[in-house]
Amino acid sequence: MPTAAATTTFTPLHDRILVRRVEENETVRGGIIIPDSAKEKPQHGEVISVGKGKSNDEGKVFPLDVKAGDKILFGKYSGTEIKLDGEEYLIMREEEVLGVIK
Repeated sequence: MPTAAATTTFTPLHDRILVRRVEENETVRGGIIIPDSAKEKPQHGEVISVGKGKSNDEGKVFPLDVKAGDKILFGKYSGTEIKLDGEEYLIMREEEVLGVIK
């Protein structure tokens, strides 16, 4: 899988996480096919890799609440889009995560 290659070549720093958007199944309503350029990007994804955690002024590191494999919700304009090994990912801070889907 390309995911395994991305996790071995990229590790986020500090309180950042690497997220892959979860693509929704395409449903056609009323026979109208919406082109990919007009579709909204999903606002949920899977955490691929996480950083060590956030550190305070004294150097103490606080681990992140999310971990690799978690399904999360995030804001519409959260994160920075990157491309690794031909696949699109988002890098975002943990504070941009709205919640974890159980």
